[in-house]
Amino acid sequence: MRVSAKLLAPLFGAVLPALAGCAATSQDVIDALGQIGNVVQGTGLSQGEILAGLRDALRQGTTSAINQLGHDDGFWRDPQVRVPLPSFIARYESGVRAMGFGGTLDQFQLTLNRAAEQAMPQAAHIIGGAITRMTLDDAKRILDGPSNAATEYFRRSASAELYESLLPIVAATTEQAGVAQQYKKLANKAGPLLRLSGASEPADLDGYVTQKALDGVFLKIAAEEARIRADPAARGTELMRRVFARQAH
Repeated sequence: MRVSAKLLAPLFGAVLPALAGCAATSQDVIDALGQIGNVVQGTGLSQGEILAGLRDALRQGTTSAINQLGHDDGFWRDPQVRVPLPSFIARYESGVRAMGFGGTLDQFQLTLNRAAEQAMPQAAHIIGGAITRMTLDDAKRILDGPSNAATEYFRRSASAELYESLLPIVAATTEQAGVAQQYKKLANKAGPLLRLSGASEPADLDGYVTQKALDGVFLKIAAEEARIRADPAARGTELMRRVFARQAH
């Protein structure tokens, strides 16, 4: 890439006088030129600014996801993220409803979604840690990647920790939301039909809800990331606007 003298002039003007006033070592000169390289490579943004701007975007996307999902009906009223009935029940849903147990079925599914909703606020600090750990190389790959690159970074770097950390929270909230009681009620009423149909119960309802909750979070973060990339008005900080303006060029 060719860099014009006009662009370099103010940068050298800022660095060289500082070096002239001291006995500059060769390492001083290398460090100073490295600072210039960080700024002029492509955009006028320093590497630190690119990293900070991407972190801002992830925080914005995460906050948006938690705010959308972490309240009553956040999952339940949103078809995109609603926790579905486990497959062993969904497979025979029409038969269960035909037997008159539709209300019990709906209440059971509602409690699954309530558990996911109640777990959401607890995810914020875990996700924040993944943002803090993001490196400059991660940031560059995200900036130059597809519209969901940040979300996929999140999925790779934080999924396991999120699952392990949220599972006990979901277990507590499923108990509070009455999932076990609702499941027992459903099993007492519709269990014979399910067993005759050859359905097998899930080994871990808490794990099922936890995974569906994480899927919902990542889906909402991906939607916010795509919006930030496509719409300058969606970029909540000046640094985000500068970083993503670079992407457009």
